[in-house]
Amino acid sequence: VMQPPSHARKFQDWTNKHIFAGSIDNLGEHPLDDAWETGYQAPDYQNQTMASNDNYDGGDRSPPRPSPPKEISPNETSKLNGNGGDEVEADAHVGSEPITALQAAWNVTNAIQGMFIVGLPIAVKVGGWWSVGAMVGVAYICYWTGVLLIECLYDKGEKIRFSYRDVAEAYHPGFGRVVLAAQLTELLSTCIIYLVLAGDLLQACFPSIDKPAWMMLVSSVLLGCSFLDSLQVVSNLSLANAVSHLIVNAIMMIYCLSQISSWSLSSVTFGLDFYTLPTMIGVVVFGYTSHIFLPSLEGNMKEPKQFNAMLKWSHVAAAAFKAIFGLMGFLTFGEFTQQEISNSLPNQNFKILINLVLVVKALLSYPLPFFAAVHIIRDNYFKGTKKTMFTGCYSNDGSLREWALFLRLLLILFTLFVALSVPYLIEVMGLIGNITGTMLSFIWPALFHLKLKSAGMVDRDRKFDQAIIGLGSMICISGFYFSAKQLHLAIQHSD
Repeated sequence: VMQPPSHARKFQDWTNKHIFAGSIDNLGEHPLDDAWETGYQAPDYQNQTMASNDNYDGGDRSPPRPSPPKEISPNETSKLNGNGGDEVEADAHVGSEPITALQAAWNVTNAIQGMFIVGLPIAVKVGGWWSVGAMVGVAYICYWTGVLLIECLYDKGEKIRFSYRDVAEAYHPGFGRVVLAAQLTELLSTCIIYLVLAGDLLQACFPSIDKPAWMMLVSSVLLGCSFLDSLQVVSNLSLANAVSHLIVNAIMMIYCLSQISSWSLSSVTFGLDFYTLPTMIGVVVFGYTSHIFLPSLEGNMKEPKQFNAMLKWSHVAAAAFKAIFGLMGFLTFGEFTQQEISNSLPNQNFKILINLVLVVKALLSYPLPFFAAVHIIRDNYFKGTKKTMFTGCYSNDGSLREWALFLRLLLILFTLFVALSVPYLIEVMGLIGNITGTMLSFIWPALFHLKLKSAGMVDRDRKFDQAIIGLGSMICISGFYFSAKQLHLAIQHSD
């Protein structure tokens, strides 16, 4: 079997170890001790200390990098966790291997250019130019709210917060739990949607077997995720996932370009359907949710002063690609556009080939959000009775206890149960995007910024924050109502 280049494997492993896993917020404390010691690989970045700079506020000037790793004694660890002493709190999200702005942009792009772009052509079919506008407008707002969130990490030029959860706690003690719940909902919803997507694709290939049966079959393969304890394994799966993603996107775009003679821009309407548009906006928002790991990403950059520019251009690229891909897909297939663009292909053999690649991609995508969800649940409920409500998941020799493995299996079966209950890709994506997506990417960053930075804020910035909060609230409320209604109708029609 051909192995990917070593530098590609190293970078993908770094991405999952230092960015994705590092961004998983631990509610009670930073993971300085046993959050990774048993069962998980113990990264050396947990002993890093983030130096501060009085002249840096998250904008144009670069703070110094963290000091080299050093051994931390139990007493020092206690102080770092806020139990005594005056030491600066360690940034558990800062890695020992800083990245360039280009590498950071790759991480952001990888997060917001997932396989759910297969649903963008149907969004253009339903919403016309309004959906295309949403792909651009949502990217613009998510860029600015990302900037606002990073500004909240700093106070008077000193970096005093290191995660989304930290900012939420500064806004209101205890609100970090709400952010954590939203993150967990987003991760598990992503797992559920992967199952629904795989079921849709396989049923289109082999219609003699119904969708629920395909989802159960796919879930039986994914039961192996219960044994995942190594980020290295997750990293290898994610690298294969990224490669398959690029291949499928390239093939579909080449096919669409080969049909350019049949395109008609007039088929993209300006008609505004208030009943379906909120769901399509939710689908778009769902694809731009990346704010949870932005604080970690900024903390790991060689030049944090480049963060704003990096975030801007990565979102410009994402908006351009999504708008073009959605338009090309709809212009190619017109009224025959299906919920997944590959199901619109007229040649059955070609469709089967593309769908099977997408199914493999869904299988490779599932472990990462599942691994993150397990990590969150473990660190907040199963780290031992001295720290959490329940005993630890691992025995003294570091092996996973049988009951903990059983709980992981139950979690996979839970995602299957929900997928079987609501097997409607677009409706579920729209609902989740309109709830957790708008909160994480629209409302909360602006709300936190409005309170934490109000002292030195000019009137224009205050109005901008208020406008984003108002727009996000409107999208959230209307989107929840119409998406839930659409989902209810879909369930009724299936009965």
